[in-house]
Amino acid sequence: MRRSGEVLSSPSHSGPAPAGAQPGERSDTATLARLFPYLWHYKWRVVFALLFMVGAKVANVGVPVLLKHLVDAMTLKPGDPRALLVVPAALLLGYGLLRFSTSLFTELRELIFAKATEGASRRISLEVFRHLHALSLRFHLERQTGGMTRDIERGTQAVHSLISYSLYSIVPTLIELVLVLSILAVRFDPWFAVITATALVFYIFFTVKVTEWRTHFRRTMNELGSKAQTRAIDSLLNYETVKYFNNEDFEAKRYDENLERYRRAAVKSQATLSMLNTGQQLLIAISLVAMLWRATQGVVDGRMTLGDLVMVNAFMIQLYIPLNFLGVIYREIKQNLTDLDKMFGLLEREREVADAPGAKDLRAHCAEDDSGDATVRFEDVSFAYEPARPILKHVSFEIPAGKTVAVVGPSGSGKSTLARLLYRFYDVQQGRILIGGENIREVTQGSVRQAIGIVPQDTVLFNDTVEYNIAYGRPGATHDEVVAAAKAARIHDFIMATPKGYETTVGERGLKLSGGEKQRVAIARTLLKNPPVLIFDEATSALDSANERAIQAELKSASRNKTTLVIAHRLSTVVDAHEILVLEAGEIVERGTHAQLLASQGRYAQMWALQKIETPQIL
Repeated sequence: MRRSGEVLSSPSHSGPAPAGAQPGERSDTATLARLFPYLWHYKWRVVFALLFMVGAKVANVGVPVLLKHLVDAMTLKPGDPRALLVVPAALLLGYGLLRFSTSLFTELRELIFAKATEGASRRISLEVFRHLHALSLRFHLERQTGGMTRDIERGTQAVHSLISYSLYSIVPTLIELVLVLSILAVRFDPWFAVITATALVFYIFFTVKVTEWRTHFRRTMNELGSKAQTRAIDSLLNYETVKYFNNEDFEAKRYDENLERYRRAAVKSQATLSMLNTGQQLLIAISLVAMLWRATQGVVDGRMTLGDLVMVNAFMIQLYIPLNFLGVIYREIKQNLTDLDKMFGLLEREREVADAPGAKDLRAHCAEDDSGDATVRFEDVSFAYEPARPILKHVSFEIPAGKTVAVVGPSGSGKSTLARLLYRFYDVQQGRILIGGENIREVTQGSVRQAIGIVPQDTVLFNDTVEYNIAYGRPGATHDEVVAAAKAARIHDFIMATPKGYETTVGERGLKLSGGEKQRVAIARTLLKNPPVLIFDEATSALDSANERAIQAELKSASRNKTTLVIAHRLSTVVDAHEILVLEAGEIVERGTHAQLLASQGRYAQMWALQKIETPQIL
């Protein structure tokens, strides 16, 4: 069955890059080959665009030829009546028609190819976006958001720029060059073609060499720009911390240091660009003087007409105007290839957690029918984020379908890791986790996560309305269903007390709401999702005692007939669990009901007594 978004299927590509490979290590040819399938998806548009481009260049080259014939035809004696016919008819109609044809073919080329350009850019951007969401939690914890978004932005722009510079500048110039050299060699002596070709060889050689030399200045400038962007975004995302410690000036100083390094690199880049442009203009001037001297000498010797001189001059002007930007174009193409390669490098990041080949969905009744078997079982599970620091050690327990199991223990004991493993944010290194008797590593990640709802300890909301954030638990839910979920989470009254009600925006990461309000929104969207398996990871940690007791009743009602894993620090929230597990240093040291664990006078009883002293209201 086709899933949402698969309409834009991406071209197949090779497997992940070798470990340690950097995006910049890929050759330019390989990057272009990687881009080609996206464009070839619109092959007929590519073909027609190329035809229109050739037509535009033929018309453009025809303009100097027409001028030559017009100038020669106008060498009439004063008063000759043919002058009235030659000037208006030939000059206005012929010249105007060729000029219009050049513009018409150019616009048709861009119109035809626009869909291919935008379509390729869209498909690549969507593929990167989907791939980033498919990468493991480890990648997202280690990423630098500012630099990564800058790389994606540059990569997307590189698609447009590469097509623009290659299809609209380089290839047309090469076509025009071939046509001009052919005309010069056929109509005049070969020296015209030799001078032009020699000048172009020196021009291109100089441009390529100097551009290659100055590329590292440009690359350094871009890297420093990305670093400054990363610093700025990181500082703005954590603006509360900046204000807590009164470090606005410190952050501004750090940002300014990055901007200063960027400024110095940009100045070096501009200096080398000026050197490149000066050298190009010198080569162009020498070649133009040589060509015009040869043509002028031909006119004096009678071998060429005045029209030939005009044609040669027009050819040189038309040819050297686009070549004048060759250095900029070549530099931009090289930079665009680098930017595109960085984005392709993101696409080739290996998925730490990937679906097994041929993986099927978790049985449908587990996600849709409460009567199905949604038993969760951890069997001899061991896991470590880093090999030298094990988190879970041979953990085994079962949450029977429709029952509630709570996990308690000190911070760092591995409680939240259980939820991350159940969600397949990471894969276990030993043992297995089963839902309804199916190993979650053998089914699709999407179906596993569809079957689970979570209220996390740290709730992050989208910068959108309250209704959008609640409805995120089940996109497509009606307003009445959203309201019902909000009432169940005891946040409806608060929402209605705001001026805009459910249309109230919550701010970036939900920072306009208090911790308790954010947590109640998280509870509401999980209740709206209504999955067969629930995880409450310190679900009431940000609530006051009165609201905690009220929501505890709602959570208990919501978890009825649900397979529920409760991760808690406050023991008062788990006294009704069917089984309580005490986790310490990644191992289960005690298990049983609340009464059994108190009677055993073990670790749980000590924790209960300690919390009773600290917060007597839990009784």
